[in-house]
Amino acid sequence: MLIRSSFLSVVVVALTLSGSLLADRLGGIKNYREYSADFSSAGQPGRERFELLKSEGFERVVYIAFANSEGAISDEDQLVRELGMHYAQVPVIWDAPTKADFDTFAAVMQSAPEKKTLLHCQANYRATVFALLYRVLYLDVPLAKAKSDMNTIWKPDGVWRDLIFEVLQDNGFSPQCEGCDWSSDD
Repeated sequence: MLIRSSFLSVVVVALTLSGSLLADRLGGIKNYREYSADFSSAGQPGRERFELLKSEGFERVVYIAFANSEGAISDEDQLVRELGMHYAQVPVIWDAPTKADFDTFAAVMQSAPEKKTLLHCQANYRATVFALLYRVLYLDVPLAKAKSDMNTIWKPDGVWRDLIFEVLQDNGFSPQCEGCDWSSDD
């Protein structure tokens, strides 16, 4: 029994170190955040980072800003596809995100939920909100955990907090949870 317990401890440590090593290697990507072995979000990766993403096993890139956003890579779609990864873009207006935007993103994710995916925008603000919603609604991550992860990048207010509340409530979830103090996020 002691041997099995020790073995499991070694496996857990190895997996944790493996995840942190990946985050270190991808650390050059603005606000990179790994949620699981198959789902991460970030700000805009530099052109050279897409090859690294491919080498790290990413199979899909989902971009939720506009191609003409400041710092965007105008041919990102072609670059990603030429590397053999799937590419999807769901342009979300910064000051007017909608439930339809999130639903479109979720449909992309659900089209191949097993694909290792990087979700990104320019700074990982839009992306962390969509990641929170997706993780809660589709991956059964507790809201408090998803919100805590999001808050490591930013604390949304205004239209973004409203969007979170609308999508959660429309899907039968309350935005209230232990540790979820939305009012302090202003």
